Amino acid sequence: MTTDGSLRSAAHATRIAFIANGLAFASWAPIIPFAKANTGADEAAFGLLLLCLGIGSVISMPITGWLCARHGTRPMILISAMIMACGLPFLAYLVKYWELAVTLLIFGASIGTLDVAMNIHAAEVEKRSGRALMSGFHGMFSIGAICGAGFVTLLISYGVAPLIATLCVTGSVIIAILWVQSHYLITKSDAPETFRPPSGIVKWLALLAGIAFLIEGAIMDWGALLMIERAVFSMEQAALGYIAFSITMVIGRLSGDFVVPRVGRRAILLGGGTLVVLGLIAITTLPSPALNLIGFAVVGLGAANLVPVVFSAAGQQSDMDPNMAVASVTFVGYAGILLGPAIIGFGAQYTSLPLAMASLALLGAVYLISPVHKGNS
Repeated sequence: MTTDGSLRSAAHATRIAFIANGLAFASWAPIIPFAKANTGADEAAFGLLLLCLGIGSVISMPITGWLCARHGTRPMILISAMIMACGLPFLAYLVKYWELAVTLLIFGASIGTLDVAMNIHAAEVEKRSGRALMSGFHGMFSIGAICGAGFVTLLISYGVAPLIATLCVTGSVIIAILWVQSHYLITKSDAPETFRPPSGIVKWLALLAGIAFLIEGAIMDWGALLMIERAVFSMEQAALGYIAFSITMVIGRLSGDFVVPRVGRRAILLGGGTLVVLGLIAITTLPSPALNLIGFAVVGLGAANLVPVVFSAAGQQSDMDPNMAVASVTFVGYAGILLGPAIIGFGAQYTSLPLAMASLALLGAVYLISPVHKGNS
């Protein structure tokens, strides 16, 4: 029997997992230039290296859903968090191309495993508690990412070696996870023998997750370039749009646990989808810098709770085993964030970047017509 106290502890432990994942994942970004210099790889070769991280994540996700169903989320969270934390420092000093490729593959697999396991655990905690928690959990990931990138950047800027900076993150993650490890719930289910593709309503949930992640990835990778190409901002100011997007994203997620139960899943999906569409139209058509910043902020606010609501629905539906459903949704979501920027680049090559980015509004409109929100208050 799960008591209120144990559920509160489990929720706290879940937040730590989300923070740890964001912390380690974002700590990789500031050391990317050092990793490139260490290996001596050119842009094309290093691009293939970066792809290893995504490949590792995507490969691990379907397997993780099955393992979590069979053995529970607790061991998967612990094992993946330890591998992720211990793998990070190796990325800072490896000099051989193939060694970095293998390490990135393992690092990506551990991140993907932790991502699925912690979302399954989060959905179970939310279900047992009977109240909205998923938005806040995802907000913790964003906070962890901001802290990870900022902390490592700060240390490196003061002359601390990348290896030492990443070791500080490693120690923090290990201590935090071990501190709360006893509070993770024991979650198991009757797992299918093999991974099953999305079925029933999970097909729509996976599609919506893929669209949301694709839009987030496109804003992150192409937002600044879009502002430069449209001559809205200078190169030095081009990142202001993404900053505005990130701020409203964090605010929206941290307030989501209060907002979602009061307005309902239907309103979040319809309203969020509408804001995303309007914001994308703004940043691809309006000439004013101020209006473009507002457009980025509107996209961030609209997208903030789309993914948490989709994950929450995946954990509560009855068409599939919840563990496998969350794994499927996460898998498609990551495919979106990996393939999305490349698709935008391909589209921009044959049309223009503003037109390619504007096409995302059509994808955002899928939130307005999907059957997921029907019947949900």
